[in-house]
Amino acid sequence: MDALCQAAGSMNYKNSIMDSDLQRIHAVIGARHDRFGGATILVTGCAGFLGFYFLSYLVRYASELGLSKVIGLDTFLLAKPAWLEKLQAEFPGTLSLHTFDVARDKLESIKGVDEARYVVHMASIASPTFYRKFPLETIDANIWGLRHLLDYFQKSKKLEGFLFFSSSEIYGDPDSAHIPTAEDYRGNVSAIGPRACYDEAKRFGETLCHVFATTYGMPITLARPFNNYGPGMRLDDRRLPADFARNVMEGKDLVIHSDGAPTRTFCYVADAITGYLLCLLHRSFDVFNIGIEKPEITVAQLADIYRKAGQKIMDYKGAVRYEPSGDKDYLGHNPQRRRPVITRAREVLGYDPQIQVEEGIARYLQFLFENTGH
Repeated sequence: MDALCQAAGSMNYKNSIMDSDLQRIHAVIGARHDRFGGATILVTGCAGFLGFYFLSYLVRYASELGLSKVIGLDTFLLAKPAWLEKLQAEFPGTLSLHTFDVARDKLESIKGVDEARYVVHMASIASPTFYRKFPLETIDANIWGLRHLLDYFQKSKKLEGFLFFSSSEIYGDPDSAHIPTAEDYRGNVSAIGPRACYDEAKRFGETLCHVFATTYGMPITLARPFNNYGPGMRLDDRRLPADFARNVMEGKDLVIHSDGAPTRTFCYVADAITGYLLCLLHRSFDVFNIGIEKPEITVAQLADIYRKAGQKIMDYKGAVRYEPSGDKDYLGHNPQRRRPVITRAREVLGYDPQIQVEEGIARYLQFLFENTGH
C-alpha cells in the first residue's frame, strides 16, 4: 500500500468533517436514545468503509445513547486499519474488538456476545475488484456467516434488532420501467457473471433472513444500500468515488474506464448511516432501500464535480480523460442505471437524506485534505 493509501487508512476520527457528520447523525438518532439504554451491539465487518462511521458514532456517543458495549468482529482480510486501533485505545471500556471469521469461528468464544440486543451484519467485501479476488470469502460471509448469526441469536431472549446489509446489487441491471427502483422489484441478475458471488450471496442472504423472521419471529430488517461514498472509503477501494478521490489527492487526471454514460445517485455516508441505524431500530421484518433519490448523474458528471471541488479545496489542476481498464471484468454486468425509490424508508422510518452530491464530494475531499495534514 503506498503512502497516500496508508494516510487514508489511518483516518483521524477527530477530523472536523467527521465531527460534524456524527453530529448530523446524532440529531436524528439521539432522539431515539431510549432504545439503546444498557444495550450491547454486535457489529460484524466493523473494519470496512461503513464500519468507520458506524463504530465511531456508536462508541463516541455511547454515553448519550446509554450504550453498554460495542463488540466489533472482522477477519481483517484486506487490512486492520489504524483508526480502529485508535478508537479502541481511546474507548477500551466501550469497544471490544476481535479478529474473527463469522463464517467459521464460534460466537460462543466472544465474551459478552450473548448479551447483544442489537446485531449489525455487514461482514462482506463490497468492492467488485476485491470480491472478484476473494469470491468464496464473499459468499461465506453473506451466507454461512449470516446463518451462524441467525442460528445463534434465534435462541436469544434479549435480541431486539438484527440488521442485514444487503445491497442494491440484488436488483442487477433493471430495465427502464423499473428506474427508479422500488423494493418490490425482483431483479435482473446473472447467477454466473463476474458479480454473482456478491449479488447472489446477498439475494440468498435475504431469503435466509425472511425464513428466520417468519419461522422464529426474529426482528430482522434488511437494508439495501445505494452507492454510498464519503469519509471512511479507502483510496485503494477501487470503487468509483474512491478512484476519483485518489486521482484528486495525487494531482492526477480523473480517469474514466467507461464511456462515462452510466448513471447513479450517490448517497453521502452520514445520510446512509442515519438510515441504517433507523433500520436497526425498526425491530421487525422489513426491507428498505437506503440511498438518495436525486440527482441521477452520469459518471462523466461525477468526475466533473470532483474536478471542480478539487480545484476549490486544494487547487487541483487535473483533467478528465477516458481509457480502457486493465481489468477485463471491470465493466462486466455493470448496471447502466441505479436510482432508488425511498418512499418506504421515508414513511416508515422517517429517513430523510439531505446532503446533495456536490456538498458530499466537497466534504469527502475536505476530509482527506485535512487527514493528510493540510
